[in-house]
Amino acid sequence: MTTTPQVIDLLIDARWIATVESDLVLTNHAVAVDNGRILAISPSGEAHARFTPGKHVNLPDHILIPGLINLHTHAAMTLMRGLADDLPLMDWLQKHIWPAEAAHMSPQFVYDGTRLACAEMLKGGITCFNDMYFFPEAAAAAASEAGMRAMLGIIALEFPTPYASDADDYLNKGLAVRETWLNDPLIGFCLAPHAPYTVADSTFDRILTLSEQMNLPVHCHIHETRQEIEESLKQHQHRPLERLRQLGQLGPNFIGVHAVHLDEDELQLLASTGCSIAHCPTSNLKLASGFAPVARMRQLGINVGLGTDGAASNNRLDLFGEMRLASLLAKGLTGDASALPAHEILRMATLNAANALGLGKEIGSISPGKSADLCAVDLGALEMRPCFDPLSHLVNVAGRECVSHVWVAGKCCVDHKTLLNNDQKHLESAVALWQNGLEVRRQP
Repeated sequence: MTTTPQVIDLLIDARWIATVESDLVLTNHAVAVDNGRILAISPSGEAHARFTPGKHVNLPDHILIPGLINLHTHAAMTLMRGLADDLPLMDWLQKHIWPAEAAHMSPQFVYDGTRLACAEMLKGGITCFNDMYFFPEAAAAAASEAGMRAMLGIIALEFPTPYASDADDYLNKGLAVRETWLNDPLIGFCLAPHAPYTVADSTFDRILTLSEQMNLPVHCHIHETRQEIEESLKQHQHRPLERLRQLGQLGPNFIGVHAVHLDEDELQLLASTGCSIAHCPTSNLKLASGFAPVARMRQLGINVGLGTDGAASNNRLDLFGEMRLASLLAKGLTGDASALPAHEILRMATLNAANALGLGKEIGSISPGKSADLCAVDLGALEMRPCFDPLSHLVNVAGRECVSHVWVAGKCCVDHKTLLNNDQKHLESAVALWQNGLEVRRQP
């Protein structure tokens, strides 16, 4: 008795598949995709007997991984890439970034900057990003047009900007945008108080209430610099994390960004409350903020994902670079060459980040039933050979230029390194116009 093969949308054959749920790498398997979801993972021969795909993609020298998840960025700041380099955080923010934003911030700025960010991230294998910026309605439109998954921050600050007048205005506007996009399968929202040094206790109280009512993650910079800790001690008589603890902010919905300067008690506190951390190693180094104790965090079971931060402080939205740097820093700082091995780094860039965002049942691993957010990385080039361990190659040899295909919810966004759903010429023109407006002209 013969069984008629099941008709499906897509079948992807790959030399290697890193499911992430297991640290093992499957060899010569195929992923079956239908209606945007992963239907099955099976040996290639078995898959071809079982399924008749509408489209078949063969990846003979590739490793197929879950789409990478950028756990912290300010996407529209791509338009300020390289605007103010080689400066400490507060000088960079107060003397350059905030004045530039005050002069140029608008929905069009955020739309064009996020379009540029989505193009860069998709080409680098990133299928989902967690954003913190102004005019989230413009960012949502840009991400949706690119076919990309996004968690957009409902930002809160105490001071006015071109976007909003005070903390309540920021929150109310962000919540209204969330209502507009509530039924979109790729667009979600986080509450995003900028940092303890820019947000008042009363605003954190409202954010806690909203988070509990709507089950929304809270995405906040913490302990990025020694200066912010010193200022918090002067103003509040507590370090920022202790202040947040007293305000009830710490828990499984809390994503702390950077978390560079932590003592052992604070690490234990993060572990016991179930917080997640967005580790941004390049930005931490470039702004001379310091070295986050990530190896110790993982020893304590703290959930750690990877982020790029914004392109104005990185200056790339490149999770391949973050993976390699995070691994090397952990080894160098601990003196332990086994710290953060490749499989754990990949998990940080995928499933850990998904869990932090409350999306672990939807994305972050190649598992039947999950959304088909996938990235194919070509390990076949001469400079990649020989390949004894594809996971090690992924972290230590490959770069974002090796990404050949990207799918979000089963829809192809990058095909043979070509970005789809993008009017490149129009985007290049828009970026050039913003550069002319932002450019700092120095006297000869």
